[in-house]
Amino acid sequence: MAAADVPTAIATQRGLGLAIAAIVAAALIWSSSFAITKVALAEIPPMTIGALRFVLAALVLGVLVHTKRDKRLPSVRQRMHIAFAGLLGITVYFALENMGVDLASATDATLIVASYPIITLVLELLFGSTSFSVLRLAGMLIAVGGVWLIVSDGAGDNGGGRLLGDLILVAGGVVWAAYNLLAQRDTSGASPIVVTYYQTLAGAGGFVLLSLVESSRWSVPSPSNIARIVFLAALCSVAAFLLYNYGLRTLAPSATVNLLNIATVAGPVWAVLLAGEKITGPQIAGGAIVITGVVLGLYRGSRQPGIQEPQRSR
Repeated sequence: MAAADVPTAIATQRGLGLAIAAIVAAALIWSSSFAITKVALAEIPPMTIGALRFVLAALVLGVLVHTKRDKRLPSVRQRMHIAFAGLLGITVYFALENMGVDLASATDATLIVASYPIITLVLELLFGSTSFSVLRLAGMLIAVGGVWLIVSDGAGDNGGGRLLGDLILVAGGVVWAAYNLLAQRDTSGASPIVVTYYQTLAGAGGFVLLSLVESSRWSVPSPSNIARIVFLAALCSVAAFLLYNYGLRTLAPSATVNLLNIATVAGPVWAVLLAGEKITGPQIAGGAIVITGVVLGLYRGSRQPGIQEPQRSR
């Protein structure tokens, strides 16, 4: 390596390190959301938590978007497409997630969510938007086996309530996969933060309507739960997203998905520390099996890019 190339190599390694740190930080923040939501659900109904969280997140994102000078806002038609994606990926998905966490455990939620990349891959294969291989099929089957182990562990708990919660979380994975396929068709050219703002705005509106059915259960939240809602909105819905997109500028999507699997390890720890849950042997085994299946299912060949190719614009 020539002496002139040394500063460039150092800068590249530094940028790669910062990108990895950003993705890991986002994963750690997201991994805490299930335990925090589980604790808040003891006082605040699930749809109301969603409404409070995403209304606050929409306000924060709105300030960031409308104070930014070089912003490209989508057209009315493009905003309608973005809004529909927001209703699907925020209102419907997080409604299912909150209901699932309410019935099941935060640990189950973390481990089941680890299988979502495989569910997304299944839909991509069905719609012909990705390639098929025997290794990917093996990964899918292994991940499904891991999810079954987690779900079967809770089949007899709480009169079947935990099992129902687990199944709701699996259904949430299908909704999340559909959201990803829909969001990929966005042609607005707007920045990720602008798109997220309009998605969050629509999702918050949907949650406000859903929360009205819980009006009889409304009460003034305790200071600790207000702090939890602020954490979910400011960190899980805004800061973690910004960190994630910063990492995506350098890392390839396959690398970021694998890094996000750290949430499967950190999530149960948060569940123990914050929600007082206990981790069972089947949960540990199921989580390990899910991660193995996800890694195999996302394998695309011998060339696994760690750094985003320069010619790819995002």
